[in-house]
Amino acid sequence: MSDEQTDTGTGWPQPAGPARPGGPAGEPDPRPDAPDPDELSPLAPQGPARPSDDEPVAEPGVEPVDDGATVDLNAVSRSGEPVAGSESSVEPVVAGRSRWSTAGVMIAALLALLGFTLVVQLKTTSTDPTLGATRQEDLVRILSDLDARENRLQQDIRALEDSQRQLRSGEQGRQAALDEATRRADELGILAGTLPAVGPGLTVQFDSGVKPISANRVLDAVQELRGAGAEAMQISGGDRATVRIIASTYFLDGDNGSLMVEGRRLTGPYTITVIGDPATMRTALNIPGGVVASVRGDGGNVTFGEREVAEVSALHVPIKLEHARPVS
Repeated sequence: MSDEQTDTGTGWPQPAGPARPGGPAGEPDPRPDAPDPDELSPLAPQGPARPSDDEPVAEPGVEPVDDGATVDLNAVSRSGEPVAGSESSVEPVVAGRSRWSTAGVMIAALLALLGFTLVVQLKTTSTDPTLGATRQEDLVRILSDLDARENRLQQDIRALEDSQRQLRSGEQGRQAALDEATRRADELGILAGTLPAVGPGLTVQFDSGVKPISANRVLDAVQELRGAGAEAMQISGGDRATVRIIASTYFLDGDNGSLMVEGRRLTGPYTITVIGDPATMRTALNIPGGVVASVRGDGGNVTFGEREVAEVSALHVPIKLEHARPVS
């Protein structure tokens, strides 16, 4: 080994050249911008490293970013100092991405649950196929009928509740019960023919023609009047004999064109006095092929007389029941 080469202790010869300023070997360089002697090593590459062909070359002023690389929170600047705010600028971005991912999952789950609920509700609230095939006019009519029936039932309920309260209220209840019993007794007396009655009605007179007025014609007239709402009736003959007509009254043909009513003989012309709605009863007797048409077909005639106050004064002897008893 020559004198120009100095042993560095690494096995590599030190080339000869001008001595580094700063004095003898081992002493620090007194220059302020001198590099640290420890950073100088014969093994470290000197000068800028040449990039390989596989590595991307960054453009001037733009730092390369690796998509798969992680952010170093202890990054340093080019001058060797840590980047200010690097730690606070990275962590919120990562946390924000995590929070938005969780919120998206929750929103998707809620939307899926809402869709499932709507499907179940549509299946469970399916309409009746019968009502679905019904026309709109029929549905409106059905609804109107139901409303009218409900109103009637509500009125009946209120009336019954009022009657119940009156019957349970001491002296007033007893008086109400007595009045109700009296009213029903009067109605039954009129229907049974034991009480006289007055009210609006008609007088129907039958005049015979070539043929006398038969018992069948009078019976047909009584039945038509009952069907039209007659509440009380009596029949009179030309001799002014009068008989009350009730449910058990019977008619028979007598001698010389007379009429037997309840075993009593009447002569023509015959007049029926009836209490009820005059217009309805007149229409019932004048239907085609009815009583008026039949009498006129036999040569007779039927005349009507409306009465604002018709009086049915004839009475029927009360019937004594031998077998029928009220249900207790």
